[in-house]
Amino acid sequence: MPADAIPTDHRPVVLSMEQALSMSYATLRLVHQGYRVIRLEPTPIKGRASKGDPNRYIGRPIAGEDRHSYYVAPNAGKEAIALNLKEPAGRELLRRLVRELPVDVFCTNTLPAHHQSLGVDYESLRAERDDLIWCSISAMGTDNPRVPGYDPVLQALCGYMDLTGNANGPPLQCGPPIIDLKAGDEAFVQVIIALAEQARTGKGKRIDISMAQVAVSWLHTFLPMLDMDSPPEELKRNGNEHRQFIPVNAYRSADGFIYLAIGSDGQWARLTAQSMFQPLAQDRFASNEGRRDHKADLTKGIEAITQQHPTKTISEVLTGAGIPHAPITPIEQVASLPFVASTALHCTAPDGRTIRLPPPAVTTPHLEAIGGELPFAPSYGEHTDDLLAEAGLDPPALADLREKGVVA
Repeated sequence: MPADAIPTDHRPVVLSMEQALSMSYATLRLVHQGYRVIRLEPTPIKGRASKGDPNRYIGRPIAGEDRHSYYVAPNAGKEAIALNLKEPAGRELLRRLVRELPVDVFCTNTLPAHHQSLGVDYESLRAERDDLIWCSISAMGTDNPRVPGYDPVLQALCGYMDLTGNANGPPLQCGPPIIDLKAGDEAFVQVIIALAEQARTGKGKRIDISMAQVAVSWLHTFLPMLDMDSPPEELKRNGNEHRQFIPVNAYRSADGFIYLAIGSDGQWARLTAQSMFQPLAQDRFASNEGRRDHKADLTKGIEAITQQHPTKTISEVLTGAGIPHAPITPIEQVASLPFVASTALHCTAPDGRTIRLPPPAVTTPHLEAIGGELPFAPSYGEHTDDLLAEAGLDPPALADLREKGVVA
């Protein structure tokens, strides 16, 4: 249920045994809804210098040894607790948290082979709260419990790399980790659906997300076409071009590049009606199939024109003709785009500097209410004592657990 539908005396509590990106991104989207998200990490491992989520130590150090730049954005607005689930006492603490907070949603993207031994499997946690929503993300689902999952490996396995890159070049991975993010989006959606069902029926739900299945679910404009007489080479790596609509490509301008996308013969007619592009008003280019048949000549013709003009001038002509287009924006300038700057979130690092965060997929009432500022990503185990006290443990009990290595 959306944040504005939550009773004022309760907001869903999400406990997530998460690391890396896929589940961290899913629960960040729940933060955007105003939900309380607690990330659960293991106690220190003997002989290993780093503690908790490995992503804490990726990128440039921002706030102490355990909050590096790659970790910050997906974990803003969360709390953090560290428990040793390899010990019975740690698993009992987990069950106590589920009961006493109480936890509405439990998430995990640890290897499914470890779920039962750590006490985080659906059956064990459901015994503590019958209406619990439980969500797992893994490489190939809980039916394949020992398969590890990393975004580029799944891009390779699921055909993405065969579709990405230049036609005469090697397979490439996509720039953003899109399978991690797609899996996180799917977890978010399924949890929201489950919460809505829970509000209606009072029942929980087990959600099992396979990153591989999620990845292949996006191949609508590829796999079905193979059964409709498209040869594989028609679907494979195609650089910046669209495989069906022509011309759709990046073209060199006098001072950079501009991306032009013609999606219909009507758009093509509007383009060639402009004096700049009138030399291309030829019968052989009038239809999409004609442009396909003469694509090499068309590409040369377009670039012969665009190279003579600055990107801004070309953009003005295309805007006047109603043609979809865009400059190739350098990544360092994206945050300054007006539509990004007006919706971006932010947090404040411990040293006082403002960290700009990407905007949410959709701005929520919760984010509007807090002015778009999220608390900075938590340090390792930062809220352990507070959370366990909330679950009813007194200071001597906490000290004893820490002495025994059950909490950190």
